[in-house]
Amino acid sequence: MPTTESQSVAMPMSSMSPIVQAQLDAAWNAGARAAATPTPFPSPADWRDKPIYFLLVDRFNNPQAPPRIAPWDGAQGVFQGGTFNGIREQLDYLAELGAGAIWLSPVLKNCQYSPYSYHGYGIQDFLQVEPRFASDPEAARLNPRLAEEELRALVDEAHARGLYVIFDIVLNHAGDVFEYLRQDDGSGAGEAGWRDDPYPIRWRDADGSGRPDWTTAPADPAPDAAVWPAELRRDEFFRRQGMGGELGGDFASLKELVTGFRQDDPVSGLRYPVRTALIRAYQYAIARYDVDGFRIDTLKYIEPEFATVFGNAMREYAQGIGKANFFTFGEVYDDEEKIARFIGRNASEDGDLIGVDAALDFPLFFALPGVAKGRVPPVAAVEVFEHRKQVQRGILSSHGEASRFFVTFLDNHDQAERFTFSPDDDPDRYRDQLTLAAGCLFALQGIPCLYYGTEQGLHGRGGDTAVREALWGKPGAFDRSGQTYEAIARLAQVRREQPALRYGRQYFRPVSGDGVHFGISTMAPGVLAFSRILNEQEVVVVANTDAGSSWAGELIVDLALNPAGAAYHPLYSNKAAGEGGAAPGPVVQKDAGQVVIGEVGGGVTGGPARVLPVRLAPMEVLILGRS
Repeated sequence: MPTTESQSVAMPMSSMSPIVQAQLDAAWNAGARAAATPTPFPSPADWRDKPIYFLLVDRFNNPQAPPRIAPWDGAQGVFQGGTFNGIREQLDYLAELGAGAIWLSPVLKNCQYSPYSYHGYGIQDFLQVEPRFASDPEAARLNPRLAEEELRALVDEAHARGLYVIFDIVLNHAGDVFEYLRQDDGSGAGEAGWRDDPYPIRWRDADGSGRPDWTTAPADPAPDAAVWPAELRRDEFFRRQGMGGELGGDFASLKELVTGFRQDDPVSGLRYPVRTALIRAYQYAIARYDVDGFRIDTLKYIEPEFATVFGNAMREYAQGIGKANFFTFGEVYDDEEKIARFIGRNASEDGDLIGVDAALDFPLFFALPGVAKGRVPPVAAVEVFEHRKQVQRGILSSHGEASRFFVTFLDNHDQAERFTFSPDDDPDRYRDQLTLAAGCLFALQGIPCLYYGTEQGLHGRGGDTAVREALWGKPGAFDRSGQTYEAIARLAQVRREQPALRYGRQYFRPVSGDGVHFGISTMAPGVLAFSRILNEQEVVVVANTDAGSSWAGELIVDLALNPAGAAYHPLYSNKAAGEGGAAPGPVVQKDAGQVVIGEVGGGVTGGPARVLPVRLAPMEVLILGRS
């Protein structure tokens, strides 16, 4: 395995000479760094072993100063002051919570003249690090190496604790790097409505002003002006047609790149220069920062073939330097059919490339929070996975069946409200909703992802800025003794201890209140039950989403694995001692004709069957294992 970064930057020479030179320069300086862990850091054997913790760099922690604007949990749309070193300070906190990987919001340099791009998605330089995330932003502006070294130190220290690091990256757009010229009065604007032909534009200088003499891309702007690297600095590489939605166009003031731009170059051999520039830039990020995976923002807004090429390029580059299982997952904020167009490869189609490994699990997100809160019947979650089997049947990824590596979640930074609801008169009233939902999240198929602050009860609502609180401003922000923190840490431990919860086949289980009629709950609230089976091990998960009533009944378990009289015991309950966690009764034999079972696929059978009697308190989730 390579032991220095110098081996991680070898790549064919092309017209990308500034990027290649930057890689070699970074490798030379990094090669002298003493490291307690191997570099490049090897990939995990299986990403399902690594629950993900997603945080916004600007909103997580700054040990040097409080949040810049009060209140810390207000809907703030500017920089609050979170830093790379602030994250470093809390790595033990994250490890003890049970995180296996940290997903960082974009860390590359945004437009320095904009106070609003605290989220990181408005990149101005795809090769530099955002200086405002450094411990001394002003010094980092003068010396970009300071931010780079602090980011690399964060990654190295995470690796030393066995934590992996995922960068959030952007392929669809850059920041607000030029303005649209208003033809009526000659003024400029960052946003414009869609039109069929490109607008006249003026590229922005280092202060953010549209230069009258920059109506075409400047050849040699200042580092904070226009866009970098130089390989992206051409007018035709940007759409320049305003906001157009999914079919093309900007995201508000974030300018869309034309990733499908084609121009055969007989000298360099380049066919898609924008794609090549982005691929090289993000390969450099792997080399420079030893990152372990990428979450790809707005993936559905690029061409599906570019998603394939990009995912394959990242994987093969990482494999070549010793990261054999680099992980990519995309944001496809849509349904199963759209997701299937952007991940892996359809086994029935020609081609050798296998693209992006997985996706954020939006279809499950559209169902699970409502199920967990008792607003939506459990059958809605079951239907997500049943439909997925059909849509994803022919999709292959480098990890195997792509859907088994979907990144599951309850909320994130793009939602109008967090999952947690906390009324002022009784802040803990709905804690059981969260711990029940987390129990399902950590046990269902996929890689669970927790949004930062969930473990500390953050409950913002009212728009996306409201769910992006400055966590470290909260009194006791990193308390490890709180009930929610401890519940999530325990769930992560159970997941580590039970291989079936990570790798097992998943079967949704019909339930019965009368011991005769079994089916999937079609009423809200209801009971969600499923098993994860690995070899001869079955782990059963059952959740009562009724906040007011307990539930006693039976659920189907595997006939071959569970002899009559077999005993299960609780591995986890989200209820306090004495309130829940009751041991189930022994497995019961039901002979043919004794039961009527409404199967998940829609058929009806009459047994024989084996069932497990269970008792659940209101809003209780139980994870059960065989004795």
